[in-house]
Amino acid sequence: MDSLRSKENLNHFERIFGKTNSKPRLFEAPARINIIGEHVDYLGGIVLPAAINFSVQVFLRPNQSQIFQFHSVTYNETVKVQKPFQSHPTSPWTDYITGVIVEMEALGFDVPGFDLLVDGNIPQGSGLSSSAALEVVTGFAISETYGFGIKKEDIAVIGQKAENNFVGTKCGIMDQFIIAVGKENDCISLNTNTLSYSYHHFELEDYEFYLINSNVKHNLKDSAYNKRRLECESALEKIQAKFPNFKQLYDVTLSKEELIDCGLTGDELKRTIHVTSERDRTKQVIQGLESNQFSQVGVSLFETHESLSKNFEVSCEETDFIVSTLKSLGVIGARMIGGGFGGCVLVLDKKNQFAKINEELKKSYQQKFNLELDFYKFQISDGVKEIFT
Repeated sequence: MDSLRSKENLNHFERIFGKTNSKPRLFEAPARINIIGEHVDYLGGIVLPAAINFSVQVFLRPNQSQIFQFHSVTYNETVKVQKPFQSHPTSPWTDYITGVIVEMEALGFDVPGFDLLVDGNIPQGSGLSSSAALEVVTGFAISETYGFGIKKEDIAVIGQKAENNFVGTKCGIMDQFIIAVGKENDCISLNTNTLSYSYHHFELEDYEFYLINSNVKHNLKDSAYNKRRLECESALEKIQAKFPNFKQLYDVTLSKEELIDCGLTGDELKRTIHVTSERDRTKQVIQGLESNQFSQVGVSLFETHESLSKNFEVSCEETDFIVSTLKSLGVIGARMIGGGFGGCVLVLDKKNQFAKINEELKKSYQQKFNLELDFYKFQISDGVKEIFT
């Protein structure tokens, strides 16, 4: 976010919480995209995410008490919480902050009271992980402010646990991890089983990635997300009964017939097929990007969307329409990203096609759904950091 908005938020902070001898410190965490490896990060899979230059910012200042005061610019509300912490019945956005404090204290850190103001420009419901950005920036801000010295990789795990245990969404580690360790102009390949990762620098030349926001967010997302995770867990249990060497669903290398013999339900079979086929597509995309074979990358992106729609069943009519229309317009590749049921579509195409695609797709989408589309250009950016003003 720009420095003028940050300055306004500093003034806003001091109006709400008062001025003291110590200024609040400013921290920022980015949004993220995932190029490939969707819905495998809680199944031991490999993902290829990057941090991008939309962000969540927090001002944080200790208040010499045991009371925690949070203000959201987006919701224009201030909420006080104190121990013992409980989920907030009317301001669920605070749970992402409170959950981080709970997980830090579970590790033995004593977190005193503080005042915090949060603002951001990550589009809500876009699938770009505003919640994970809030968790990571909160954890990093607390660690830096109180001198805890927690590594960024560990802050990512704290953020995931906050969402799993306090918020109640059984998300994987990918979002928090890339938001913590992201690097300008680089993606990472992250093994979500071991948390080993490596940076990859890609030159896109005459091509570009960009995002299209469907501007729909179906309320199935959280309940369906947790249901998909349970289906994957039950599929693995049935497979392990016959093939105990498979430790993760992502590692399974059985034929469709062998999977059926394991007693999988129809839904469990489809979820498993998505996960295991995504493994092969991820390898193809990494190879394609490293060797500038962008058409190969595009094919894999379209295949991933098809699998997410038909096998994992986390797409929706609107994002399916966007992807199919893009394909008919000759785009190199596209797929839905994020948890699903709305949000954004990631597009790979030649730079000189953008204006034409923008115009034609906006028109057909408006006619079909009576909705606007938003197109976002972005840069790959650094992970969580302190902003020195």
